[in-house]
This record gives sequence, C-alpha cells and structure tokens, in this order.
Amino acid sequence: MSEKIIRIGGASGYWGDSAMATPQFLAMESGAEGSGVDYLVYDYLAEITMSIMARARAKDANAGYARDFVTVVLKQNLAEIARQGVKVISNAGGVNPHACGAAARALIAEQGLDLKVAVILGDDLLAQKEQLTATEMFSGESLPDRDRLASVNAYLGAFPIAQALAEGADIVITGRSVDSAVTLGACIHEFGWAADEWDKLSGGTLAGHLLECGPQATGGNFTDWHLVVDSIDTIGYPIGEVRENGGFDLVKPAGTGGTVSVGTVSEQMIYEIGDPQAYIVPDVVCDFSAVNITQTAPDRVNVTGARGYPATDSYKVSATYGDGWRGGTLMTFYGIDADKKAQGFANGAFKRARAALRASNLGDFTETSVEVLGSESQFGEHRRIDGAREVVLKFAAKHPEQAGIATLLKEATGLGLATPPGLSGFSGGRARPSPVVALFSFLIPKDELSVRIDFGERELAYQPASTETFAQDNITRPEQPPSPAADGEMVEVPLIDLAWGRSGDKGNKANVGIIARRAEYLPYIWAALGTDVVAGRFSHFLEGEAERFLLPGPKAINFLLHEVLGGGGVASLRNDPQGKGYAQILLDHPIAIPKSMAESLT
Repeated sequence: MSEKIIRIGGASGYWGDSAMATPQFLAMESGAEGSGVDYLVYDYLAEITMSIMARARAKDANAGYARDFVTVVLKQNLAEIARQGVKVISNAGGVNPHACGAAARALIAEQGLDLKVAVILGDDLLAQKEQLTATEMFSGESLPDRDRLASVNAYLGAFPIAQALAEGADIVITGRSVDSAVTLGACIHEFGWAADEWDKLSGGTLAGHLLECGPQATGGNFTDWHLVVDSIDTIGYPIGEVRENGGFDLVKPAGTGGTVSVGTVSEQMIYEIGDPQAYIVPDVVCDFSAVNITQTAPDRVNVTGARGYPATDSYKVSATYGDGWRGGTLMTFYGIDADKKAQGFANGAFKRARAALRASNLGDFTETSVEVLGSESQFGEHRRIDGAREVVLKFAAKHPEQAGIATLLKEATGLGLATPPGLSGFSGGRARPSPVVALFSFLIPKDELSVRIDFGERELAYQPASTETFAQDNITRPEQPPSPAADGEMVEVPLIDLAWGRSGDKGNKANVGIIARRAEYLPYIWAALGTDVVAGRFSHFLEGEAERFLLPGPKAINFLLHEVLGGGGVASLRNDPQGKGYAQILLDHPIAIPKSMAESLT
C-alpha cells in the first residue's frame, strides 16, 4: 500500500501577489506531473494589510477583505477548481471574513456550482475593545485609548480549519490566522493529527511556513538571484507534498521558472522567525533547529526533522491604532557631490518647515528621517561611497497633526527653486499626509475566545482539545560549533561567498538568517559574527539588543534585532520599514578563513 501524500499549492504570499499561481497549479492535472494539487492555500495578511483593511471597513461595512480573492482568483478559476475537486483555504477574510464568505457564496450561486463555503469567526475583538485590559508584549505599555483602535484581531490556528473541512467545506475562509495555518489545517484534516502530536504539527507548520510566501521559496528574493533572474517572469509557485509523518518535499510545477534548491528552501525557512527553537503558533511550539534540507532531484527538496512542543495557553492578538500623521517624498539629485546636495536640501527643508510650524504654533515633529539612497546610507558607518554622483533623497516626518505634515510637504516643495543644482524627478503630484497606524501586540487566554465556523445556513462551535502547556525550560540548546582551524595563512572574503541570507520583520524587530553553503564554513561564520559585530553593522538603525540562535541541522544562524525598524510597517519612516534588505547588509561583512579554503570557493 503506497504512502498517503497530499499536494498543497501555495498560491498567494501577500495581498497584491500575482494571480498567475492558481492557473499554474490547475494546469498540472493534464501536465507532466500526471496529477494536480489537492489543496490551494492563499495567504493575504500582514500587520500592514490588516490596518489597510480596517480603514476600508470603517468606510464601507461590506469591505475589509481581499476582494481580488473573490473577483479575480475565484471568479476566473472556480469552475475548474470545482471540476478537479480541489479544496481552497484562505485568510482572505481579513477584518471582515463574513462579508468575504457572502461574496464567495454569491459567486458560486451565480456560476451554478455546488460548493460549500465555511467561514472561521472569532478572531475579531474590536467590538470587545472596552472590556479589554492588556499589556504590550514587548514594551510593557498599556492599551491605547479605545477610541483610537482601528482593529483588534487574534491569530487563530489550524484546528478550526480542519473541523470545517471535516464538516464538508470545499472553501474555507478565515480572518486573522497565523500564515501557516491554512496549510496545517489541511494536513490535520487529511492525516487525522491529534493536538498532542507535536512533531507532526511542527512539520505541517514548517510546510505552511515555506508555502506562505509563494515564490520566495522557489527563487524569489534569493541570495543567488543571478541563477533565476532570467526566468522570474514565469516563476513557479511552491507545492508541498506532505506525508503523514510530517515530512515533505517542496517542488514547483514543471516548465516554470525559478528554482527549488537547498538555498531557496533554507532561506525561506529562516525568514521572519525569532527563536528557531520556540517558533510559536496557536497549535504547537516549533523547533526548527535540527531540520534536514536535502536536494533529492532537480527542483525537488526533501524537508524532515521538525520537532514540536505543546502549544501555549494564549493567542497572540495584534491591535492597530491611530498614532498621528506622517508624510515625506522622494527627490533625485545628480552631478558632482549629489549626495551632499541632497543632504543640504533636506536640512534646508526641515529648517524652513520648523520655522513655519513655530509660526503656526503647531509644535515640532515627533520624528524625522533623511536617507540618501545611492550614497549607501543603508550601510551606516560601513558605507564605501563618498561623493556619489546620482542619488535619491528620501525625507519624511511624523507629527501629531495632519497640518504639521502638510506644512513640511508644502515648504519642501516651495524650496524647489532655491535648491542646489541637479534636482530632478518623475512625479505625478505633491505627496500628501497619511495617518500613522501603529501596532500593539498582546496575549489573551484561549478560553476567552469563542471561535465559530459559519456555513451560512448553520454555525458550529470550535472547542480546542486539552493538552499539556508549553514550558520554556523544556528546550535544550545545541552545542556551539567547534572553534575554527586557523592553520596557515588567513584571508578575508565577504560573507556572501560562504552563506545565503534572508531577512524580514516582526513588528519593530527584524531577523537576519544566515545559512552556510557548506558545513565546514559554519564555524568560521559563527566565530566572526558575534552579537556585538552584528549590532555594529546595524548600529545606525538598532535601538535594542541583538540575539543569536544556532540551527545545526540546516547549518544556519538566526540573528534577532530588537527595536530596529523605527516602529515597523506603516508606523516607520524608514525606506526599508520591514528589514527586507538587512541580509544584504550583513552578507557584505568580511569573514576570515584559511587561504586554502578561499582558493576552493566557487
């Protein structure tokens, strides 16, 4: 009897992702693979997305979800999805899953199809805002004024999705769930995993973690970008072929662009995680430190070794709230000393704006930012350029009042005829102030939430199973790599010659994951990249501490940088408010290795 395998296609990585993935997967049924996918999963949500959707719902009670999931993805593909019997799971519901479910049911009726839609409810706590008492998880601050709250959503898990599938759902729509839950829910349903089978749940979560960002697992955002750049127009979206034991293969549709390799999969695994031995989701606490990632064929990678611990007794909740106004703009300068001209213009603009603020009794800006892109401002003290001839000036500010930001933008525009030479730009009009939406994260006991599954004509309650509760003391940390050999002459090479890297954000934190290309490189990387060194590379951004975690299985190191994104997301004034390029900064760092090893680099 052959081993049961389910095939799950990761068809969307964010709200705004290309619609090409769904037809790509559905075409596999008659393609070289010989069979299609069993599930299509779609991830649309991030903290920024939730704040945008919350503003949309405030203007229109029927808005607040990823409309293109219904109007594009389902509308164009629903008949073929139904014909092939593919199940669909998505968190497209955003802050209004009920409206998303109603729109999907209306489309199904319009096309004359027989498909059941289940909507997972219970994550939205905005209506309970007056009763909430919470402390911010990281800063310890109290919950902001309730009138300023735009959204309050708990991160739900995978078991309600599995229950919906068991009740006959063909399409499951959630509000705020953890990104990997759309995949894990399918695995729980198909394999009957129990709430205390933690290693399997961790494996399914890892599969979901790899699928959730779509083509970032198949060559997108890859350190070795030159290997795939000519085929990204037809890049293949990832497929997880998951087994009952929680192991899986990652592949992509035949004939598509991109690549599936140890490097692409390793980078995506380490993306946006903190402690890799305590990656917390609602259903399990995952330990990815001993994961084995193996190339078994071209564009096929096997992933095993995820371990799990009991889940915590709380849900994470993310609230967004109004926190003043922000605004800024981009201008280009070129010519001799363009970087210095740009900096001089920014200084003048802020001086003039502050004078206007004083005259209007508006008070000063609460935060300002000036970045001269092209002069390596992102590299801080490690920049190598002085006297760039072509730059982009980005300046921005925050102010409690909309009028304060409008003043900056007006005065900066008015300075245009007094600028140093070389100012230019392609623009469609003056920038406008926009509201700052800040993030407030806290925990809420799971038993305080009422999670429900709505089928339209009936509604079911979800009751979580009772298991043990996670204890941090159960984690055993791996031994550090051995001290590297220093025999013979040592030379310095850039880290990118020895490692792949990927970085991302979690609120105001960023992680930078570094994966050794070969096992023998890891001791040298570990020895060279202490937390003090990494903190120094980001000293122009970093306001908190740096932590370092070892993953011996994938030969990787994860660095977690606290308070490094200027608030993160739409609360930040930074050019890179999500730390997406931070790995590129660290990959430039010099690493000392034996000359004989350097000569063998390819």
